[in-house]
Amino acid sequence: MGMSRTAAADAASTPAAAPSPAAPRVEARSADLLIVGVAHGDRMTLHLSRLLDNAPVRDAAVTVVLRGAAHPAVAETDGSYTLQTKDLTLPGAAAIEFQVVRAAAQQSLKGTLQVAAPAGQSEDKNSARQLWWWVLNFAVCFGFLWLYSRRRKAA
Repeated sequence: MGMSRTAAADAASTPAAAPSPAAPRVEARSADLLIVGVAHGDRMTLHLSRLLDNAPVRDAAVTVVLRGAAHPAVAETDGSYTLQTKDLTLPGAAAIEFQVVRAAAQQSLKGTLQVAAPAGQSEDKNSARQLWWWVLNFAVCFGFLWLYSRRRKAA
């Protein structure tokens, strides 16, 4: 029959896992190269390939310029490159420049990485403070108008 009653009940009672948000990704091209980077926390995996035949490029030196700092990428045995920096965890859009040196040729590929704020963190940390500031401003204005109107009635 498949599942027993207890197994079916357990499967029905456990909530489905919430879908995880897509990992931040950046893609950059030059005339003959394509680089795709996928960030996971403070670590990014880079895949460098030729546009002509989509063959991986394994013999290059890759430097990533992110938020004004240059970070050398480490070549891995599977042909990819990795980079680890805390700059990858900062939320918001960041311009990235990939400097690729192969043989005697150097190319610069540019892209944009969009990192979302961590789950549960408000996009605007000061939204509650700003709301209370507006409430206080309206209360003060209302108080002055009320005092001014009482003074005019008394005169």
